[in-house]
Amino acid sequence: MSDKNGSPLITSILEIGPVAVFFAIFIWRKEQTIVINGIEYSNIIQATAVFVPLMILTTFLAWLLNGRVSKMQILTLIMVTFFGALTIFLNDERFIKMKPTLIYLLFGGVLTFGHLRGKNYLGSLMGERSPIQDEGWAIISRRMTMFFFALAFLNEVIWRTQTNEVWVYFKTFGLTAALFIFMIFQYPVLRKYGDFEE
Repeated sequence: MSDKNGSPLITSILEIGPVAVFFAIFIWRKEQTIVINGIEYSNIIQATAVFVPLMILTTFLAWLLNGRVSKMQILTLIMVTFFGALTIFLNDERFIKMKPTLIYLLFGGVLTFGHLRGKNYLGSLMGERSPIQDEGWAIISRRMTMFFFALAFLNEVIWRTQTNEVWVYFKTFGLTAALFIFMIFQYPVLRKYGDFEE
């Protein structure tokens, strides 16, 4: 494993960039289709066609920059590539909409499996070294498991009942805001069980 430690700002840009580009293309190409070999591709398919290779590229660049990528990033990339390819080649937007649901179910399932075995997989899944005691990790892991399952359910409700535009706004801003708010509520646990002096 490399000891590279890239810029947190550049790393964040690489993580957020593909989603931002997906959103920008979706809005820019709103109600505009592309016809290839007699097949019409909507703006959400067009955005996906750019999003997938960009996600592969930014993950590769993050690996070059940091010398590693977390298991969560690798699993996400695999799911994005698989469901993005299905979306594009079958010209069916349902696959890219189901992708967040399956990712959250996968992560929640992995954490649940760990809990049943009496182990905490959160640190391993995220691939981060953190100065948090095991008891603190266990609390956050249980909460994150419920959080992942809640996001999976919410994504299903949104994409099945709302327009493409509502779902894209939810995916771009709603999920990010939900994660941010969730992490804010973990501060008391981090403060109680964390040792951040080093």
